[in-house]
Amino acid sequence: MKPFTALLGAAAGTHAADQLALATLPLTATLVLGAGPDVLGLLVAAQSAAWLLVSLPAGAWIDRIPRRRMLILALALGLLASIVAVAAAATGLVFLLGLAAIAGASGTVVYVLTSVSLLPSLVGSEDLPKSNARLELARALVSLAAPFAAGLLAQHLSPTWGYALAALGAALALGCVLALPRGAAPASGTRPSLAEAIRIGTAFVVRHELLRGISLCAIFWNFAFTALLAIWAPLALGLLGLDPARMGLAQSAYGAGLVLGALVAPIAARELPPFVTLIFGPAVSVVAAALFLAAPTGNGFLLSAAGFFLVGFGPMLWLICQTTVRQLVTPTPLMGRVNATVQTAIYGVRPLGALAGGFVAAQAGLQAALFLIAVSFVLSTLVIVLSPLGRMRAMPAGAA
Repeated sequence: MKPFTALLGAAAGTHAADQLALATLPLTATLVLGAGPDVLGLLVAAQSAAWLLVSLPAGAWIDRIPRRRMLILALALGLLASIVAVAAAATGLVFLLGLAAIAGASGTVVYVLTSVSLLPSLVGSEDLPKSNARLELARALVSLAAPFAAGLLAQHLSPTWGYALAALGAALALGCVLALPRGAAPASGTRPSLAEAIRIGTAFVVRHELLRGISLCAIFWNFAFTALLAIWAPLALGLLGLDPARMGLAQSAYGAGLVLGALVAPIAARELPPFVTLIFGPAVSVVAAALFLAAPTGNGFLLSAAGFFLVGFGPMLWLICQTTVRQLVTPTPLMGRVNATVQTAIYGVRPLGALAGGFVAAQAGLQAALFLIAVSFVLSTLVIVLSPLGRMRAMPAGAA
């Protein structure tokens, strides 16, 4: 098996396991363990907290430990988490389900950071855009299918069968990773402490004008996106007058946008200079915000569905392009920490966006919250336009 093919198979299996676990957790907690909204909220928070708490130390470990070994450890952790979740459901132990949620999400965090850091050593720099697009396409497709599969299993068999299917995905991914070449171990010698290693990676991102622009754009965009998700249910069911089925159908357009964006990304990378894609991603989100603002006075379903589609399509193109830029400008010994720093910035701002969206909607109304979202999308676009990213006519040369 070719190295990239193995990594692609591992990506499909890992993201399938992660999305199945994400969809199965509330079903198991509610239908099997009888958990209420308060307990369910804690479980979901524990699952999402791993992205914020684990990313920085994981980035330092990735730069110290052979990356193939890190992938094996990450997938083994995900496989173990699925088994523990089934045991939690069988014994009725909610806290055990919470531990499984944290462990499984932590494995996904380590896998994602490691695979992004490993890819430049498996393919040439000219193939990075296409390879990143194929990896993101695998994630987008399983993200669409996993909730539906988990729901079917819960309805016809048992919610815990979702964890069994997640374990199968993790096992298949583990088999693909074992087919990867061992590669060279990171350079040995005197190493800084874990805290100092994290500081070095963070400082590199802050000082590098391209990485700094990518991070700031991602922070403003994710603030707006999570604020949108926080107010979507009251907006759809209240102001737009949609029923739950049409509300879900409109939001599913986001997944369709992700898939199309991943399919178009290699063509965009080949035919367009990078600055066009880097500006288009956040800029089209501003158009999406305008559609959401107009939805209460027009066809709420069509306008909101179009908005969700654009929020998936444009930013997916941006994500693939900026990931390639990040991989090219980051020295190999810093790859894990740089990716972890950007990831932490993204997931650190998401809770703030959700809180801000809900607070503004409660205090000033849904239209005011939508205006806040639009402003944040505009700021994410301005960051790119005013930085060297907005003038990038070719991909940068690879770092030493």
